[in-house]
This record gives sequence, structure tokens and C-alpha cells, in this order.
Amino acid sequence: MNLYYFIAQRIGKTKKQSFSAIVTRIAIASITIGLAVILGAYGILLGFRQSVQAKVFSFSGHFQVSQRSLNNSYQETPVSLNTDLYKNYRQIAGVSHLQAVAHKAGILKTDNEVLGVVLKGIDNQYDKTKFRENIIAGDFIQFPAQENSLEIIISQKIADKLHLKVKDSVVMFFIQNPPRFRKLMIKGIYQTGMEDFDDKFILGDLRLVQRLNNWADTLAGSYEGFVKDFSRLDTIVVNEVLDHINYDQQIETVTQKHLDIFDWLNLLNQNVSIFLTLILTVASFNMISILLIMIMERVQMIGILKALGASNWQIRQIFIYKGIILIARGMLGGNLLGLGFCALQYYFRLIPLDAHNYYVSYVPIEWDWQIILAMNLLTFFIISTILLLPTMIIARVKPIKAIRFD
Repeated sequence: MNLYYFIAQRIGKTKKQSFSAIVTRIAIASITIGLAVILGAYGILLGFRQSVQAKVFSFSGHFQVSQRSLNNSYQETPVSLNTDLYKNYRQIAGVSHLQAVAHKAGILKTDNEVLGVVLKGIDNQYDKTKFRENIIAGDFIQFPAQENSLEIIISQKIADKLHLKVKDSVVMFFIQNPPRFRKLMIKGIYQTGMEDFDDKFILGDLRLVQRLNNWADTLAGSYEGFVKDFSRLDTIVVNEVLDHINYDQQIETVTQKHLDIFDWLNLLNQNVSIFLTLILTVASFNMISILLIMIMERVQMIGILKALGASNWQIRQIFIYKGIILIARGMLGGNLLGLGFCALQYYFRLIPLDAHNYYVSYVPIEWDWQIILAMNLLTFFIISTILLLPTMIIARVKPIKAIRFD
């Protein structure tokens, strides 16, 4: 066994009522609580990011390709489905899926209420798996082979305002010349908690929009695309997708279209980073304090070891080992506490939230073992490195004065 590690273990066995023992427990507790808070904060941050992004992606995709136009209304300029991008998107390395959509403004009317909405037309190529998580009642639209479907999916907000439920019928008037209307059947009800979507969007059949607009079945309002790695979205769009769109088409990423949401998520990232810095700073100062107290309580031991021929570095190793032991104990407790909290929230959803303000009805947790490992290594490295500072005082201890020290 390493001699310095052995001595470090022995000097840790102090009386329970001694001052250094009390401070030692405080130091361990500070590391435990600090690491637990860090792991919990990152779990919640990743959960928020994943949940909010999934809701946005289910409505907007990762990028949108449309016909270049100065028109900002929901009356879209059609884009052809016979383009190189739409037909051959599977050959683009960074793109995983492309789907055609179209939008049509209209008014839903019941016996007692009317409400302006936007019908988003989709087809059987639409990525249903991403949207199904939003459905809270009913099911997804069925697309018959011949005729266009008259089924729609509305939001819970729209259902509450118009007093509608699954399998109810509602008439939708479309704003055009001449005006048209269709009697639609509610197939499902969704809820994202995001006002931009829940207040105005309903989902229906793309072929219905095509017929209302007198479009051929080779036309749509735009394409929604998904990339394989969202962290590389801008790079994929600029280097791979742009080369395949026509000169009269334009492309917009989801981060540009929903800038406010992604700015909010980036702000959360900054807050957690500041939080991490503060916690590690406090834990480091606590460790400096406990080592200084231990060194002061053992000045005589240091003097005796120096008198026996021990070098300053050899004695410093004793207290560094002692600090590492305390850090390891604190980190063990921190992992148990932090990951335990995350597991309880992940499986039992103990902490609810107001979906109107936070977009989700409970505190979400996302597991990322790389980040968990990185936070543990960062905590251990920073606090262990800080241990070198208080042990430098050992070089100033004189053996004769230290042995007489009382």
C-alpha cells in the first residue's frame, strides 16, 4: 500500500466531535449537494430541450422549402413535387426524411361558436411517429386510396372553445372566391402546450387542400425536411440541401422560423453553465478550507515527518490523498442523490408544471450518460486540482517550531 495514502486514511479517523471532523462532513455534504444539483439541472435542461424541440419539430420539421414569394399570408404559392430535391432526397447524406404539406386558412363553425384556424394538409408520407406523442385523444387521420379524407385532428384548445370531442362533426368555411365549405369529422385531439400551434392549427388531408386550391396532385405548399443530426442543421442545409433546390425556391430552418423558442432554450443553457461555475467554485473553496484546517491541526505531525527526512512534496501528497478521499465520498453521494432524483421524476413525474407557461405538464428528464460522465470528471478534476493550493503552505512549516507547536 502507498505510504502516503495509508497515512491519509489514518488522519481521517478523528474524534467525531473535533472541529475538523465537523468541517469534513460539511465539505463532503457540499460536494454531494453540488454534484446532485448539477446532475439534476442538466437532466432537466436536456429534458426541456428534448420535449420542446420535439413539439416544434412535429409541426415544422427541421427545415422548410417553399416557393420564393413576397406573400406572408397562409395562401401559399405552390411548389412542384417533381423537383430533384423531393424525388431524390434519400441520396442526400444528411437528410433523413422529406414530406409535402400545404396550409389553408378557414373558419370552423358550430351551432354556437366560430373560430378562425389554419388547416395543415398532410399525406401518408407524413412522419406520424413524431406527431403521435402530441395526440391525447382519438387517433391519427386515415388516408383512403381514392378520395381525400374528411378527417381532421384539432387541438385541445380549439376543442374546448368550440365544445367539440372526438367523432364530432364540424363545418369549415374556406376563405376564397367563391367561398367553399366542407363538413369534417374530428378523428383526434392533440396538445403541445405551445400557443403558436394549439391556438390555430388543425391537421387534415393534403388532397383536400389541393382540391380547394384547384391544384394538381403534383403540387403542395412546401416541403418539411428532417436531418439526421440536428446539431449539424445549418451545415447540412448550406452544404447539402441548398445545392438541390431550384433557383426560385427558398429554405428556412426551424431555428430561424421559431427564433424566440430557440433563444429561450439557449438562455437556459447559459443559466445552467453559470450555475455549474458557481457550484464548483463553492465546492472548491470548501475543500481549500478543510485542508487548511487539517494542516493547522497537524502541524506537529508535519514537523516530525520533516525531521525524519520527508520532503515537502511527500507530505503534501498525504493531504492531497485525504482531499481526494473526501471528494470521492462526496461524489458518490452526489451521484446517488442526483441520479436518484432524476429517476424518480422520470418514472413517476412527481413535479408538475403549468403547460401554458412551460410547454410541458411536468418536469421532463433526459438521460445523457456522456454528460453525466463529463460532469463527474469535470467536478473531480477541478476540485482535485484546487487541492494543490492549500498544501503549498506545508513548505513554510519549520520542523523545530512545528514540533513545539501547541
